[in-house]
Amino acid sequence: QVQLVESGGGLVQAGGSLRLSCAASGRTLSSYTMGWFRQAPGKEREFVARISWSTVRTYYPDSVKGRFTISRDNAKNTVYLQMNSLKPEDTAVYYCAASALPRPLGPRDYDYWGQGTQVTVSS
Repeated sequence: QVQLVESGGGLVQAGGSLRLSCAASGRTLSSYTMGWFRQAPGKEREFVARISWSTVRTYYPDSVKGRFTISRDNAKNTVYLQMNSLKPEDTAVYYCAASALPRPLGPRDYDYWGQGTQVTVSS
């Protein structure tokens, strides 16, 4: 079992930055693909970023590309999401997740989830 705990959310003005962290316990994350998702009220859970176990490959949807950066520190068993140039439409609960697959395609391919952290971007 893997337990994931997100932190770093909060209220920020448009154009600002936040850094989310996802700390894992119970098992090392080094062999998992890690992802970040977000979910706004009344909307589907949306993919935000993904990083391979080796940290070589990252992937982002167009909505956050160039603004968000995912990284991981396997020694600390932690994954990060640096969010810059935040927009009001980035407001959501952000979740980190771990997948045993090398290229998970969607939320169903992830095995473990954190409880989420709220990010609110004011205009």
